[in-house]
Amino acid sequence: MRKSCAMPLAALTATLLLSACVAAPPTDPQVAQVKPQALGLQPVPTAPVPVTWWRAFADPQVDRLAPQVMANNPSLAAAMARMRAAQAQLSVNRAEDRPQLALDGQEQRLLFSKDYIIPPPYAGSYRWYGQVLGNFSWNLDFWGKQAALIDKARGTAQAAALDVEAAHLALSGAFAQTYISLLLDYQASDIADATVAEREGIVKITQGRVDAGLENPSALEQAKALLAIARADQLRYAAAREVDIHAIAALAGQGANAYGSITRPTPDLDAALPLPTVLPADLLARRPDILAAKARIDAAMAGRKAAHADFYPDINLVAMVGFQAIGLSNLLSGGAFTYGAGPAIHLPIFDAGKLRAQYAGATAQLDEAVADYNGTVVNAIKQVADAMTQVKSLAAQRARQQEAADSAQRAFKIAEDRYRSGLSTQLPMLEAESTLLQARQALAAATAGSAIQRITLLLTLGGPFDEASNPSGANATKIAKQD
Repeated sequence: MRKSCAMPLAALTATLLLSACVAAPPTDPQVAQVKPQALGLQPVPTAPVPVTWWRAFADPQVDRLAPQVMANNPSLAAAMARMRAAQAQLSVNRAEDRPQLALDGQEQRLLFSKDYIIPPPYAGSYRWYGQVLGNFSWNLDFWGKQAALIDKARGTAQAAALDVEAAHLALSGAFAQTYISLLLDYQASDIADATVAEREGIVKITQGRVDAGLENPSALEQAKALLAIARADQLRYAAAREVDIHAIAALAGQGANAYGSITRPTPDLDAALPLPTVLPADLLARRPDILAAKARIDAAMAGRKAAHADFYPDINLVAMVGFQAIGLSNLLSGGAFTYGAGPAIHLPIFDAGKLRAQYAGATAQLDEAVADYNGTVVNAIKQVADAMTQVKSLAAQRARQQEAADSAQRAFKIAEDRYRSGLSTQLPMLEAESTLLQARQALAAATAGSAIQRITLLLTLGGPFDEASNPSGANATKIAKQD
């Protein structure tokens, strides 16, 4: 096993020869990084997506709210704060790799020992002892420990910057889903209003037939019960609209003062979005969460390298210059002047297994980072594949639901006319009306679901993320390139 005992400084050779060094353990990573070629991605690039992709829906309210969500959301602000903290830590590690100079001074009232190096008349007496020193130190970093710590901080800062972009995409998805949910609630209210009108007509028809002795009173009560249910649905959807409005305002970082400004959505749900038909090869390079997970692998590798360097001696260059004196009046005198310089070494000899445990922990952190990356990649591919499947399915479902709604509307009109004219009982008309209600609700859900899934697919591909053009992405690129 290799011993960390070689030192280029001749002045320290004798010391090292007399010392037993702590040997680095043979601790190897246990988790392998997933290979892109084994993931089934196709060599087709993703179409470019505009940063303001939501403008494709041609809804002025979306154009107003989306930038507010991106600018004011508290969770996004927290992600940006974490990015700034990581960047600050990177600056700290860079500073520790450079020479340090400090000025230290102190003055103490001391009782000098009679049996130490202090001669009479100071020995055994109370005196003021003071010093003012300029202290210089420089970590020479022979084994690359400080450089590895800088690389670790750089990877962490890069990951934090990419987390901001991932938060952007998550917020975009949450906002789009909530906004279309608000539209669906409005459409459900429209359906409830239409159902109330239809059931009021059924009550009126049934009342006339009961008055004419052509229908029994139970049919009238049945019609009234269905009307009450439809009116309850009106109230339920009205409450759901308000809840969605509250959620949209919260996403935009606003409170009750914004509720009144959020009105019925008017998006073009058939707006064209740049969507793929196969899993693109550049997926792993477009999603910020995948890039952030990769940056954390780099940080963990650097951390493991720094932990390995702990088994080698730390060598610093230190110097001091200033004044030391006994007695206040002597502190700044020429005779109190002092200076010194030389190397300083810290050599691990016996630490009860501490360094080995730290190295094993750093290796485990690397395994964890690799496993997290693999999980992020596999989950990203699943998300994209699921969204592609849903987009195709919902497009077909929407067409079939439109056919069902049209047929149900015609069937209800026929059943209503037959009941009105006395050619049929009430039951076929109520069954036709129930089918019409279900068809309308299913069509609205399929239309909204189709829009949500197309947006989901757009965002699971990485949305408009581009490290060169997005603020946090560009920041991540800049961090990665810094020395």
